[in-house]
Amino acid sequence: MQVIGLLETTPWLYMTTCVLIGLCVGSFLNVVIHRMPRIMETRWRAECAELNNQELPAGERFNLYVPRSRCPACAHTITALENIPLLSYALLRGRCRGCHAPISWQYPLVEALTGAVFALCAWRFGWSPQLLVSLVVAASLVALSGIDLRTQLLPDQITLPLLWFALLASVIGWTLPPSNAILGAAVGYLSLWSVYWLFKLATGKEGMGYGDFKLLAALGALVGAMGVLPIVLIASFVGAVIGVAQIVIQGRDRATPIPFGPYLATAGFIQILFGKALLSGWNAWFGLG
Repeated sequence: MQVIGLLETTPWLYMTTCVLIGLCVGSFLNVVIHRMPRIMETRWRAECAELNNQELPAGERFNLYVPRSRCPACAHTITALENIPLLSYALLRGRCRGCHAPISWQYPLVEALTGAVFALCAWRFGWSPQLLVSLVVAASLVALSGIDLRTQLLPDQITLPLLWFALLASVIGWTLPPSNAILGAAVGYLSLWSVYWLFKLATGKEGMGYGDFKLLAALGALVGAMGVLPIVLIASFVGAVIGVAQIVIQGRDRATPIPFGPYLATAGFIQILFGKALLSGWNAWFGLG
């Protein structure tokens, strides 16, 4: 209790603590981003083998906790001192201690990003239940964005618990009233579901995945039905700008699919932090308020 009281009365210590927690969480999110797709693939293979009455050969136990992290080039086991967020990367100069192979920039970037979004949450919500909600959501969005950028997948193992977490937070009274949260989740899911089917009927192609529907449903449960439209507009605008830039600058094929999850996550996080101001500006723009 004394620690909590100290954090409440010492702003710099409160912010520093949130940033440090964010850096540590970011280190774990790197593991999630790297291992979750492989875990999913292993489960899919096991389900297919079961349907075909086949047995998969026993392999090394693999989940988010075991085996310990190691260098993909030389299998050097990463020690605790080599896994200090940001600091270890700087001291190792971005290279493996064992074989000196370069370490991906993903690791410090995810750690720094998570620390930054945790700081924003701490600044926006202060010491409150809303802070806990925003930190859980922020960590989930970082993980989902990283996985989607790497694999164009938004795992149900993250999107569905995030949706239920948002709904339960509303029941407890930490976010919106339950009726608003449920309506927001429904509007979020059905809006992209409708776009998906209209696009498929018109072109015969799939424009997005079901993971996008579930992610927007979770965000809708947090911001309400009125907050879904700004999320879609911001995500679509940013996605279009980046997509055009990649085509013009990098010569990317227009038919190459672009992951939409990171844009939804970014727009959703903005809406969670500044939703009231955005809605006020939206209403003023259209003369609704």
